[in-house]
Amino acid sequence: MINSCASLDDAGVAIAAARAGADVVRDLYGRRLTRIDKGAGDFATAADVEAEKTILGVIRAARPDDAVLGEEGGQQGAAGVVRQWLVDPLCGTLNYAVGNMLVAVNVALRGGAAAVADPFSGEVFFTDGETARVRHDGTEAQLAPTSATRLVDVNLDPPFPSAPGFRAVDLLAHPGFVERFRPRVVSTTLALAWVAAGKRAAYVTDGGDLSGSVHFAAGIALCQAAGCVVTGIDGAPIGQAGRGLVVAADAETHGQLMSMIRTGSQDCDIRGDLLRL
Repeated sequence: MINSCASLDDAGVAIAAARAGADVVRDLYGRRLTRIDKGAGDFATAADVEAEKTILGVIRAARPDDAVLGEEGGQQGAAGVVRQWLVDPLCGTLNYAVGNMLVAVNVALRGGAAAVADPFSGEVFFTDGETARVRHDGTEAQLAPTSATRLVDVNLDPPFPSAPGFRAVDLLAHPGFVERFRPRVVSTTLALAWVAAGKRAAYVTDGGDLSGSVHFAAGIALCQAAGCVVTGIDGAPIGQAGRGLVVAADAETHGQLMSMIRTGSQDCDIRGDLLRL
């Protein structure tokens, strides 16, 4: 497969690389794997490392002059290269390590094509930068976001850089959230692909600029191409000045979530003012 990748367009390369990584993740599932401590309770497994090596092999064969930023291997390639691939070989390592199949393999060309592979369902969600589609069992379909499920995935993993002004856990207790939505916490950016595919109404996470993150770049590109509303938790466009991520299937859902986030932040400011009196 690697030898045939040179003739693929960028979306094809992203798909081939994500699928190759997903094959490794699936093949190593359930084995007792070596863990590599990354500090602060985080770790990688041998599956993360092997999947990234396999993904990089596909990218190098197809685009030898491009740079790559991998979660495990860091920056590779000549400095100053315009084209850079962002690779998260196993998003949801903690899930995977305990036998939970909710994981994703993320491959994105910065500012271009991207693919998110689900190793266990066999689905590959992808975009060429213009449209968003999914391949599964030999068929292909365009992604169609919808808020009909009313399910909202919220990332509760630390750190919480916007606390106390915004804490995702507080959103779950907001009366408006309880009335309109049902929370889900899958602890993997596979949830972003699910928003694009209509399996989730929205996704919310704290953080800094996530547009260039190996964890989020592929999912963000997918959601933008599918027509989702994508902003930071402050409602601003994602980018260097952005904070976190709110991705919604439609403008109404996005507006409802932003209203709750702003209300929560204002309540926190009021509590802070009272404590200082």
